Amino acid sequence: MSLYSIGDLHLHFQTELKARAQGKDRAWRDHEQKLRKHCAELICPEDTLVLVGDHSWGRNLAECEQDLQFIMELPGRKILLRGNHDMFWDAGKTEALNRQFAGKLCFLQDNYYPYGELALVGTKGHCFEGPFYLNRRGQIVGWDEEREAGSRRLVERETARLRKSFEAAKADGFKRYIMFLHYPPTSILEDESPFTAMAAEYGAEQVIYAHSHGEARFHDSILGEKHGIRYRLVSGDYLKWRPEKIV
Repeated sequence: MSLYSIGDLHLHFQTELKARAQGKDRAWRDHEQKLRKHCAELICPEDTLVLVGDHSWGRNLAECEQDLQFIMELPGRKILLRGNHDMFWDAGKTEALNRQFAGKLCFLQDNYYPYGELALVGTKGHCFEGPFYLNRRGQIVGWDEEREAGSRRLVERETARLRKSFEAAKADGFKRYIMFLHYPPTSILEDESPFTAMAAEYGAEQVIYAHSHGEARFHDSILGEKHGIRYRLVSGDYLKWRPEKIV
């Protein structure tokens, strides 16, 4: 039994406009087929695959039908986390989604899922992404402070949801955790954040995140071990569509 993760599938079986735009980047060409092939090679029925947000370009559940069917047909138990582009999934609909897709897909939001002695906890997360103001040398000399204030409010909301996930697992006797976010745990302005603080507070063994696309963005946040916690980026294009083995 193994645990794998990957994020940012951005499936588009029913949204051709997005498909055309995405197809201009070679890293995304035929990415569904690459993902399906790698999953078939790596993942067994008894394994777990955590998909770390941005599953579909669909604007509602009807437009995501074929995309979610594609995910259901991948091997193993599938656990889905919300991403910023997952318009079909309002935070208040998580329980309804879990009922609708019972036995097929698991939706991680304000809850947790067991994996042996580990609890898989998580939330969408958030980080400030600008706009930033640069000098002639390309150094950041300022940013949109109004948007940053709005970003801080979103971070507060998401950390509250993350704490709910941790506390649900803790109440059931779990002491070991792997933490999942869609957004990176820190912005490019930060070395630490409320998300890294919470990971340390509960003793998370790993923090898994996605959202960062393209080589210019792969090092926007923490990679590797910091303060005894292992941080991993699992964006699909970063992994070249090969799910990362977490445990």
